[in-house]
Amino acid sequence: MKPYTVGLTGGIGSGKSEVAGFFSRLGVAVIDADEIAHELTRAGGAAIEPIRAAFGGRFIGADGSLDRTRMRKLAFGDTRAKKELEAILHPLIRKESTRRCDGVAGVYAILVVPLLVEGGVDRSRYARVLVVDCTEEQQIERVMRRGGLAEKEVRDIIAAQATREQRLAEADDVIDNSGPPEALERRVSDLHEKYLTLAAGFKTVP
Repeated sequence: MKPYTVGLTGGIGSGKSEVAGFFSRLGVAVIDADEIAHELTRAGGAAIEPIRAAFGGRFIGADGSLDRTRMRKLAFGDTRAKKELEAILHPLIRKESTRRCDGVAGVYAILVVPLLVEGGVDRSRYARVLVVDCTEEQQIERVMRRGGLAEKEVRDIIAAQATREQRLAEADDVIDNSGPPEALERRVSDLHEKYLTLAAGFKTVP
């Protein structure tokens, strides 16, 4: 049975992880597509051998996991390679995220998908789409502070993602994360109550 699932997305540095953390502390099941991707590309992960076959052993580190730095540079510079990598990872991520969502015992689930809009919003999977939003300047500042990336690197990542307008156009709900953390927590709490009500009236389908 398909549970009531909220797709959570937002640009890099928007605060998706913070929002997901607040939902988790409220007892909501949170499934993160990025975490699944990391599991698939660690040593022994299901994506390692297909990636080795497609790109060569130089993209696999000495520890047997994906060399993310090398792969990131290739994917950003080569559209064809990026699509080939996505063709390997995306079906595996979708299968595992669906499995985890289907196993949720709670009233609803949050599925965190950073590139939800870029991949096309499949409304058969998501009862609602929640976008975490902030200004591009805030994204850049946050990512530079936490990840040590240069401004140009962050701008390149943002340019490769959906635009702010494209994400907001797909949103059923929006969390403005341009303010203090307290405001963020209040907004999550309000949405939690809303989703509990909506999920209670949601008819699951096989």
